[in-house]
Amino acid sequence: MIFDLSKINSIANVFMAEIRDKNIQKDPMRFRTNMERLGEFFALEISKTLDYQQIETQTPLGIAKTVQLTSQPVLATITRAGIPMHKGMLNIFDRSECAFIAAYRKMHKSGNLEIAIEYISSPDLTDRIVIMADPMLATGMSMVLCCKELMNRYKIKELHIACAIASSEGLRHVRANLPKAKLWLGAIDEEMTSKSYIVPGLGDAGDLAYGPKI
Repeated sequence: MIFDLSKINSIANVFMAEIRDKNIQKDPMRFRTNMERLGEFFALEISKTLDYQQIETQTPLGIAKTVQLTSQPVLATITRAGIPMHKGMLNIFDRSECAFIAAYRKMHKSGNLEIAIEYISSPDLTDRIVIMADPMLATGMSMVLCCKELMNRYKIKELHIACAIASSEGLRHVRANLPKAKLWLGAIDEEMTSKSYIVPGLGDAGDLAYGPKI
């Protein structure tokens, strides 16, 4: 299943436009806030697919029939770029546990791209719904590597992947390697540079949110 936000007119597409705008990007706080808002929007859409049970809630004047989630999803992200979107999701799924993955990519002189995982901090994901947030799905290699590492450690019940922008190539790679994952995307861009940056994309999401790295 692929949910493409760009196919639906909503205020979230305004956030997407500001996230891409090179002039608005000069304000890191605005960039982080818009990424957080996007995370909230995705969380709300994902929440519509989850299971609920009816309960009775005591009000000051009586009893109301309401609902609650049968189980809380676990919110995962790839640091550091994924933190603002993750925070937005945590604003919605405010009782969720969280998992954090540190991964990096290195471009060799030969042109080959290497992805490595430094560490994983996670609760038990066995029989849990996992929502992985990462703003950019370029080659898809980091996403696949991180998700497969989690799946090797735990028997995950259901996997959702939320990204602000995906390249067509990265999308194909994820669908081929994680065929059961449900994908939630802000936009799909066709091109990618030789250094694996999405075009038109938005640039480096981590640097825009937190400053250039060395």
